[in-house]
Amino acid sequence: MQTSSVIFGVKPLSAPIIRVKSLYTPTTFNDPSSRNPDSMAAAAPKWAQKTITLPPQRRGCHLITPKILKEIGQDLSGFNCGLAHFFLQHTSASLTINENYDSDVRDDTETFLNRVVPEGMSAPWKHTMEGPDDMPAHIKSSMFGCTLTVPITNGQLNMGTWQGIWLCEHRDSATARKVVVTLNGI
Repeated sequence: MQTSSVIFGVKPLSAPIIRVKSLYTPTTFNDPSSRNPDSMAAAAPKWAQKTITLPPQRRGCHLITPKILKEIGQDLSGFNCGLAHFFLQHTSASLTINENYDSDVRDDTETFLNRVVPEGMSAPWKHTMEGPDDMPAHIKSSMFGCTLTVPITNGQLNMGTWQGIWLCEHRDSATARKVVVTLNGI
């Protein structure tokens, strides 16, 4: 049977070739001769978890990468390959990854959020008993989210040169914020 290269008048697309560089040489788990200490087969998966309490911040976006690294650095150094998961235990703040160099980016992001999500007595929100900034804080938190996942490579968070972890505080009178950090890998 012969097929045509035109189906419903559309030519098939050629898929690009993607090359992936591996940190590790694959081995067979059942092959005792392949017990290389640098291989994935020899490394047992491990977990580490820590809750970090961040002091209250003024409203806005704050670079917290140095504080996070100070708290998890010792555990992080024990992982060659893995994932770091960050979970913020709050509904009126958020986490995101963005520019770590120019603080104007954090200021501009706060300006954007305040224009997109109105607050005050004229705002259309029903949930107002915790103050006029509370419901907008919940919406902003949902926009950015409360979780991040970052690859771990050779004992370090594998982020881009200009990337940093931000805590975005959406309340006027903030409290301390807790971030649960879970590390998993080999």
